[in-house]
Amino acid sequence: MELNADFTARVVIAPQTSPWIASPQPGVERRMLDRIGDEVARATSIVRYAPGAAFGGHRHDLGEEFLVLSGTFADEHGEYPAGSYVRNPPGSSHTPRSAAGCELFVKLRQFQAGDDTRVVVDTRQAGFVPGLVAGLEVLPLHEFATEQVALVRWAPGTRFRDHAHWGGEEILVLDGVFSDEHGDYPAGTWIRSPHLSRHAPFSRTGCLIYVKVGHLPG
Repeated sequence: MELNADFTARVVIAPQTSPWIASPQPGVERRMLDRIGDEVARATSIVRYAPGAAFGGHRHDLGEEFLVLSGTFADEHGEYPAGSYVRNPPGSSHTPRSAAGCELFVKLRQFQAGDDTRVVVDTRQAGFVPGLVAGLEVLPLHEFATEQVALVRWAPGTRFRDHAHWGGEEILVLDGVFSDEHGDYPAGTWIRSPHLSRHAPFSRTGCLIYVKVGHLPG
């Protein structure tokens, strides 16, 4: 299966345009954003666990990254409430579950060679730092080689200069409305912009976004 597998193309997926698709595990559904492969795939998805749903133990040969969007996700290593950011490196394994249900933003098999550190960040407790322009606050989550991952909070009326994305940019709008000259993107929108794409982003009402840069092929 290939879905949004051309990384030279800009992709925008609004939440209402991406259907929930049942996984092989009862009680676990996915909104597929990009995918190369079948059940073992390089994939970016929103994953929803019904209350009491669980997945069998499995290994992440090429790594797993996830951000808990709502509810509480758990495995034998701990519990991860909404706002938890986790990177399970290549070769790691776990048996996930959710007693009360949850939603996750998940990226599979996308680690760079040598990126083998497990990361767990409770973004509800971590401190944001000032961004490059007034009105921006940034919470760095991970950095390796050319890749950088962060949460970015935009105060109402904040604007950023026009700029290019070396290695591309990926955004999930978590709250509010993010905008640029191409459109407005409400909470739940996923945007993937290719290597050397440009834009001049802003937010009229304020927003919170997950952003990853420097990770897409040129």
